[in-house]
Amino acid sequence: MDYFSIILYSIAVLNGIVLIEHLKELSQKGMKNIDELILKGTVDRLRPVTLTAAAAALGFLPMAISSSAGAEVQRPLATVVIGGLVTATMLTMIVLPVLFKMFDKKLVSNDK
Repeated sequence: MDYFSIILYSIAVLNGIVLIEHLKELSQKGMKNIDELILKGTVDRLRPVTLTAAAAALGFLPMAISSSAGAEVQRPLATVVIGGLVTATMLTMIVLPVLFKMFDKKLVSNDK
């Protein structure tokens, strides 16, 4: 595993933690309706999650468009990391809230 993968995984995990912790914080503040909680939580954390991924992707952009010596190795890796960041951000904002709704037993039991 190279350091590109470590960067991608760490940013994806960080974004997931940011979103889930905010959802848990909203539920502790008294939001009982799970659908409203997820909608408000994802809207609240859309900007921080997007900016975190965008900053990392923009950091890899010079490597992705480079044409200097050694670029034939770096360019594909940087392209994959940028694509992974975009994909991980979309999954964080779409799939993670769905999984939160399915697996948060306390909120599921309160919702019924």
